[in-house]
Amino acid sequence: MATIASSVFDAIANTSPTLLTGYAILALIVLSQLSYMIIYIVAPTPRPIHRSETTYKHIEDNGSTSYTKPLPCWKDGFDHHQWRRKRNGVPSRLLPLGLGGKEGGEQQQQVRINGNGGFEVEEAEVYMSLVVPAFNEEERLGIMLREAVGCLQREYGVGEGERHGEGDVGVANGDLKHRRRSSTQGLSNGYARARDNDKGVRPTGWEVLVVSDGSKDKTVDTALEFARSLGKESAGLIRVVSLVKNRGKGGAVMHGLRHVRGKYAVFADADGASKFDDLGKLVREVQRIEDKDGRGVAVGSRAHLVGSEQVVKRSFLRNLLMHSFHLLLWVLTPPATAAIRDTQCGFKIFSRPALPYIVPYMHSESWIFDVEMLMLAEAAAIPVAEVPIGWHEVQGSKLNVIWDSLGMAWGLFILRAAWAMGVYRRT
Repeated sequence: MATIASSVFDAIANTSPTLLTGYAILALIVLSQLSYMIIYIVAPTPRPIHRSETTYKHIEDNGSTSYTKPLPCWKDGFDHHQWRRKRNGVPSRLLPLGLGGKEGGEQQQQVRINGNGGFEVEEAEVYMSLVVPAFNEEERLGIMLREAVGCLQREYGVGEGERHGEGDVGVANGDLKHRRRSSTQGLSNGYARARDNDKGVRPTGWEVLVVSDGSKDKTVDTALEFARSLGKESAGLIRVVSLVKNRGKGGAVMHGLRHVRGKYAVFADADGASKFDDLGKLVREVQRIEDKDGRGVAVGSRAHLVGSEQVVKRSFLRNLLMHSFHLLLWVLTPPATAAIRDTQCGFKIFSRPALPYIVPYMHSESWIFDVEMLMLAEAAAIPVAEVPIGWHEVQGSKLNVIWDSLGMAWGLFILRAAWAMGVYRRT
């Protein structure tokens, strides 16, 4: 072994510096290309959307379950408009984050170009959209929906536009509910003042999209039975979407966000661990930070609970893994994302204009998807605020502390490498 090492050192010593430099550069090129190929192979790619996943069911006025109906999808129009601009030779720098996209269907009129070259989705039909990802949640879903819908009804009404007066239009299945108002009128819920759109109307009301992520139990039935219990005024506002195969929490959330009709879209975990009444805090904060294009993101945070009894009482291993993950975030993510103290809380709200800068470019469908959302928001210069919320442990978690923590660390590394190496692109 010593003889071989000596021979190698002698060969290196007898090689000219220029040749050594060339060898080093060649080795770096080979290594970088090999690394790119490995990341390209292992980086997750979302599976295609099945046709049946673009439909939903809800409860009709007579209490029966509807046939499947097509979901409205703002992203179809977004994709089609970008495809047309790319085909017509519009420079990619004018595209928000620059994605080409596929040719869409009949919804291209939903997207229009605003003055600064960005995109603006069609006007909202309701004020608040709630997306609930659910995988085998028949035991916990009903409890969570009861709290969430109770809050939505108190703050945004039961869905009947007529009860608000002034020429409202409302239908039980949550279709268009617009109201004219003067510039001095505020929301009756007191959460925040809505801004009129160009036509002098603002959306009212709410909707819930329960996305069953390939559930094998009675999650879908539980959601529909809960909707039926609300009576015809609100029953139709619960829309239930069934994914044919499990995508992961991130995939279910993204699927729901593609189909929201709200001025604001919030997602919340089906376990009900987050205090849903704190939605008002998120709404006020996202409206406070919105930029001139109306873009903003507010994330619920449990960071203020780190020293509380409910966290201190958790196992040493779980707290160690939590702090280790935060260290990885600080090392691997860009500055604004790294500054978020709780990236993983399942309670986040988006203004409608922010969605086209985030949703179309998502790749991760696992637990790490929250980080990618925040990275994309940072890349698009969308203001992000962290808001302390109430939270409590809920029995029945599907999280395996050790394996899922390792999976999140691996997913974070691959995610960061894929964006850094250009495997994932915004242009």
